[in-house]
Amino acid sequence: MEVHATTKYARVAPRKAVALARCLRNLPVGEALRLVEFQKQKAALLIGKTLKSAVANAENNANLSAETLRVKEAVIEAGPTMRRYWARARGMVSPIQRKTSHIRITLTDEAPGR
Repeated sequence: MEVHATTKYARVAPRKAVALARCLRNLPVGEALRLVEFQKQKAALLIGKTLKSAVANAENNANLSAETLRVKEAVIEAGPTMRRYWARARGMVSPIQRKTSHIRITLTDEAPGR
């Protein structure tokens, strides 16, 4: 059975979070949480919260045990970009793009070969 959790509009650029999400695929949940816990990146905190939410969804809604769960997929998608402007000399401006991400984690209780 598959269980999902999503965090939308996370204030981290997608290209900074994708590398960590790739490392989590096909790991048991306990090992994935340990890996995320010791990362220094801002993305690790947001991915960890989403992963804990997916585990809680599995335990409370689907009556699954956390020991049997694996990370089937961890996907980081680009969210909307907030456009801001930075004042420059001689009355000009420079654009600033504040990027957001959507983090989606899918857990499964099936063996990794299936």
